[in-house]
Amino acid sequence: MLRIGVLGAAKIAPNALIKPAREHNDVVVAAVAARDNGKAQAFANKHGISRVHSSYDDVLSDPEIDAIYNPLPNGLHGKWTIKAIEAGKHVLCEKPFTANAEEAEEVARLAAQHPELVVMEAFHWRYHPLADHLKTIIASGELGALQHVETYMCIPLPLKNDIRFNFDLAGGSAMDVGCYAIHMNRVFANAEPKVVSAQVKVLKREPRIDRWIAAELRYGAGCTGSITAALWSGSLLKVGLKITGSGGELRCLNPTQPGLYHRASLRTPAGKRDVGVTDKRASYWHQLGAFAAAVAGDRSRNITDCAEAIANMRVIDDVYRSAGLTVRRPTPEIEHLAN
Repeated sequence: MLRIGVLGAAKIAPNALIKPAREHNDVVVAAVAARDNGKAQAFANKHGISRVHSSYDDVLSDPEIDAIYNPLPNGLHGKWTIKAIEAGKHVLCEKPFTANAEEAEEVARLAAQHPELVVMEAFHWRYHPLADHLKTIIASGELGALQHVETYMCIPLPLKNDIRFNFDLAGGSAMDVGCYAIHMNRVFANAEPKVVSAQVKVLKREPRIDRWIAAELRYGAGCTGSITAALWSGSLLKVGLKITGSGGELRCLNPTQPGLYHRASLRTPAGKRDVGVTDKRASYWHQLGAFAAAVAGDRSRNITDCAEAIANMRVIDDVYRSAGLTVRRPTPEIEHLAN
């Protein structure tokens, strides 16, 4: 049985961990802690979690916890993942892995000293069968030579005080929805890009925060890429990808949570056909299964490991630099900033 402790009573935790855990007989969410103990107790009562600890450190020191789920604000991911590794716990850390690539490298160096532990970035979309299905289509050559990979994720987030708009918590569009767009672009191009240019729209009250950001990428062998990400823009809801090759075009609507709904199609000179998958299970369910399998010994199931996380954070950092914005940094030691 894999016993997981949760750091913070985050809104993402029920869908990302608690509900999937109920469908995995070998996983239990066994403990939680939050900055506000009353909030943690209410969270535990609502979701059937047996133990409430008074601090994150107490969760890490709990001998009956095997792994940590880290859904804290972005700027706290690195700090508490490091502490979890030092405490001998496996880690499933929400995306983005850290505040920047330098911090991701710091986590990776520590993780390398503890090969017995699994450290996974929670890019759940990558674990749904749709992702490998689309990769197989590209690898088959049916699209011809890869020419351009376009990925985009724009959502409406009108709440001005949301932590994703907080610079001290490493917020911003590129860090939130943008990390998905960048990750999908890299995965389907199957290469690491150079950021050619970037454009940005910032919050008036906080010009360090990107509410919309776009970038042009260049891969080898004549392939280019583009990403668009927004937490507040004219494109209220736009999630998908378009991959163009010399012999056709592959499109997918909602590749991030395909179990809820997705539509994928391939157009070639032979015509257009649907290439979606029928698996309706949540991408979070697939991710938790892979995490549990990796902890049990099948390390090949961890396809969003530290090396992959570093590569993605490097592109995020380069997009910010190209847009003329400050690369995010770990959250200062300010108590009220934590969950």
